[in-house]
Amino acid sequence: MSPDEPFDDGLAARAVIAADGTLTGWSEGARRLLGHTAAEVVGRPAVSLLADRDDPPPAPDDSRWSGTLTLRHRDGHPVSVWVVAHSRPPDGRETTDWLAVSPPESSGQGLEDDPLVRMALTQSPCATMVYDERLRLRGVNEAMATLLGLPAERLLGLRPTDLGSRPQNTELEEHLRRVLNTGRPLDMQTYMKATGESRGPHAWLARMAPLTDGTGRVRGVCVTAHDFSDQYRSRERLQLVNEASVRIGTTLDVNRTAQELADVCVPALADFVSVDLLDPREHGGESAGPPVPPVNLRRAAHRSVSTGSPEAVAEPGQVDVYPESSPQAASLVAGHTVVAPGASGDLEQWLAWDPVRYRRIREYGIHSTMSVPLQARGTTLGVAVFTRFRRPEAFTDDDVLLAEEVTARAAVCIDNARRYSRERETTLTLQRSLLPRTLPRTAAVEAASRYLPATRSGVGGDWFDVIPLSGMRVAMVVGDVVGHGIQASATMGRLRTAVRTLADIDLAPDELLTHLDDLVVRLSQESGGDNGTGEVGATCLYAVYDPVSRRCSLARAGHPLPLLVPPDGPAQQLDLPSGPPLGVGGLPFECAEVELREGSVLAFHTDGLLVSRERDVDAGNRILREALSAPSGSLGETCDRVLHTLLPPGGSTDDVALLLARTRGLPSAQVATWDIPADPALVAPIRKQVVDQLERWGLLDATFTAELVVSELVTNAIRYGAPPIRLRLIHDASTLICEVSDTNHTAPHLRRAKTWDEGGRGLLLVAQLTQRWGSRHTAEGKTIWAELALLDDEI
Repeated sequence: MSPDEPFDDGLAARAVIAADGTLTGWSEGARRLLGHTAAEVVGRPAVSLLADRDDPPPAPDDSRWSGTLTLRHRDGHPVSVWVVAHSRPPDGRETTDWLAVSPPESSGQGLEDDPLVRMALTQSPCATMVYDERLRLRGVNEAMATLLGLPAERLLGLRPTDLGSRPQNTELEEHLRRVLNTGRPLDMQTYMKATGESRGPHAWLARMAPLTDGTGRVRGVCVTAHDFSDQYRSRERLQLVNEASVRIGTTLDVNRTAQELADVCVPALADFVSVDLLDPREHGGESAGPPVPPVNLRRAAHRSVSTGSPEAVAEPGQVDVYPESSPQAASLVAGHTVVAPGASGDLEQWLAWDPVRYRRIREYGIHSTMSVPLQARGTTLGVAVFTRFRRPEAFTDDDVLLAEEVTARAAVCIDNARRYSRERETTLTLQRSLLPRTLPRTAAVEAASRYLPATRSGVGGDWFDVIPLSGMRVAMVVGDVVGHGIQASATMGRLRTAVRTLADIDLAPDELLTHLDDLVVRLSQESGGDNGTGEVGATCLYAVYDPVSRRCSLARAGHPLPLLVPPDGPAQQLDLPSGPPLGVGGLPFECAEVELREGSVLAFHTDGLLVSRERDVDAGNRILREALSAPSGSLGETCDRVLHTLLPPGGSTDDVALLLARTRGLPSAQVATWDIPADPALVAPIRKQVVDQLERWGLLDATFTAELVVSELVTNAIRYGAPPIRLRLIHDASTLICEVSDTNHTAPHLRRAKTWDEGGRGLLLVAQLTQRWGSRHTAEGKTIWAELALLDDEI
């Protein structure tokens, strides 16, 4: 027989017994022992081999049984044999069967005369056994027999798989065969409870060394067993610490980090772990000293070896109050770990105070808890509680050191996450305070917008705005400041304010971007002067739409192209000249003008809407055009559909600003224009024509104020301006606008007239009678305008 044929080696007697007691296997060694051939006994009840069938052996209460049996030989005489039997896992079979083995008769040669045993005794100082070339046990010392739980004299001639059906027995036999074939020593590590031991499972190291004769031929294998639980536990601790450094703190989310702490420590250190955090103080402050019991703790995370964590009393997000006698409060007050075994008086006192926990601990047999405070940078953040109920060992001093090291790493990550969350909330609050809360209602466009901060990199500097201008016109702007955080949000606020200021003096889009570029250059210089990065950059798109001419002027500074959705067609990108980003300095910006039909939709966005790891920018633009082209009930629904289509479920890696504007046209019937000769005598007829026009419009209530305003503006244009002079009236449901244009570029200024001055009171009168007034420069000269409110409560 070869070592690869473990069942029938012709020496040890082996029989396989099915679950119903029927013999299913019979070796040559069994035939030699009892005289029966396999054909004669296979299929018969195993009890038929007993000499006294009325006195069967007791049923085994474990997976292994050993003892002496009296069997009946084929010729009728009784045979007393020692048998070891063990159950074998199904391994492809439908049911579990039993392997019964009886070692061969001793050759009579003493152990002291066996050269293999002599070599084993000289080379192995601990629990030792020796196997020969056929993997038969040739010698075993008392230490090894004690671990196996079988008499040493009964084991000779048996193979490793005869001693048990554990996976370790099969693995040991495979390693022994490899040592025989290669002649090289081999180590096998396992974690198990030896059959002859009373304590629980622990780590074992089996060292297998070839035994050679004088010629160098491998004659057998010496196996020594070593209990290396200390080294194993040390390696496990190092592995847990290393795993904690990798798995804890993968995000800047407080609850996620707490959950990672619990996941890492179960089941490696405890059977149940809960993480409870102190709620941060108002205004972001933290307590400098230990908390005062009773302590309010919010459950951030927990994990159990049992599915669904049935041991947990509190759910994530729930706030519980812990008295001074509880391990949680005790560890927080003391500032160090508190281990509370089940027999502790303090724990019993706390359990009596909390009957729910008392029942839960008794139900699951919790016998040991370890409360470790979470501390980082001198601040107490909360407490992590480690619990054991399935593992019989109580927490040791080494467990305390390990838990403190892991929780110290987790506490730093939780503190980082809290600081990040606090800074992010501050930045987000600043960002939202700087962005328009609602868009103004104008006669020129219907607008809708969305802003989403980045999910991971922090709030950035994206912004948008809709700015009403004179003459019923409206300005639309979208910008993106480079970077994230408070600095980017503050820079965004300064640029938005600058844009509104520049828009108020009615600069053309290209001129406005030029002034904004100068501002960004100065901000960069100031940032560098304060030991900052010296790098402030932004992109911007600025557009002005006139509902009277229905023309839109646009200019961009390194910003993504806008899209136009006609009333009856698919979305398309507007072809605009590409300007440099703001902050480059010294390069010009170009303005483009397009005519828009009423009901057209302009879409402005930042690059965060298109940038994605899953697709390129061209694919993002295509998806954006498809989302904008789909019909929808309102611009708000279109905004939501665009964000849902282009952004991943977890949010964008960059913040996103989206502005949609549907254009409106002002009918020509709501606009009246007069060319005025430079003759002061014609002011009175002009006033009469204005009154007649207001009467046709049904605006008689505004006649008196409008007549005074027109008279003053026209008179000033004739006296101080240059021809040609033009008067234009525009109105909608709520506003009447009076505009007077001339070719003189000098703008009037409001001043307080002195007592003896003959003039200087006209503009003051206009300012008092109108809602607002101003001037704007044009290529031909200037325009002075004034707005009158038509609603009764505003006049």
